[in-house]
Amino acid sequence: MAQITAAEVNKLRQTTGAGMMDCKKALVEAEGDFEKAIEILRKKGQKVAANRADRESSEGAAIAKVNADSTQGVVISLNCETDFVAKNESFVTLANDLADLALGFDSKEAFLVAPFGGMTVADKLTEQTGVIGEKIEIGSFEKLSAPFVGSYIHAGNKIATLVGLSANVDGAAEAAKDVAMQAAAMNPVALNEEGVDQSIIDKEIEIAKEQLRQEGKPEAMLDNIAKGKLNRFFKDNTLVNQDFIKDSKVSVAQYVKSVDSNLTVTGFKRVALG
Repeated sequence: MAQITAAEVNKLRQTTGAGMMDCKKALVEAEGDFEKAIEILRKKGQKVAANRADRESSEGAAIAKVNADSTQGVVISLNCETDFVAKNESFVTLANDLADLALGFDSKEAFLVAPFGGMTVADKLTEQTGVIGEKIEIGSFEKLSAPFVGSYIHAGNKIATLVGLSANVDGAAEAAKDVAMQAAAMNPVALNEEGVDQSIIDKEIEIAKEQLRQEGKPEAMLDNIAKGKLNRFFKDNTLVNQDFIKDSKVSVAQYVKSVDSNLTVTGFKRVALG
């Protein structure tokens, strides 16, 4: 039997919101496998995070930048080891300077060898590791292009998002920022149903069926009821189908169309720390 530590139980509790004893039992049943323990909790009907919790993240600063004509954006994270360093003004300034530079590159690999202050970005990170005494590195690097790109950085630089819209229309800037705030707050797993990985869909159906079996539902009914639960999963976890946080009577897609009847959300990027 795998030895389950109190730290592992607490980590599962923090991730899922389930009770301590339930978390311990799930970890024991899963033989210490964290992801399997989450599945076990969900199959038993526990209300826990659904494939979208930011469980393994470092300290640092997440920064989003958009180019001058709002057609391209980048979001990066400059990672460090402690919150104390992450809040330092010079560290945040460095993160912003690096994000400005990152706008000109299409990959993290190309960005790391780009010139920065008389050395490469990678060398600058090594230099700062020596100066600060903590490991400093680029964690996330995400690019987004669209006819209009907007951004949002949550207070404290812990979450940064980009949102692409299908056209640069009157009101596009406000709409893109609103939807970027939505993505930051609600942490969708995908833009829409088509963007959800099949493995996640299969897992959701499996979990729904197991919950229904425990409720005593007949096996012949499971497929249809599970599909209904899957539709609810899409509504809760895909950006355009979520209830708009500023007006829960409409979805994000409906809100965007209220700005312009032809306007749609074409994509998003989200980076979270802490």
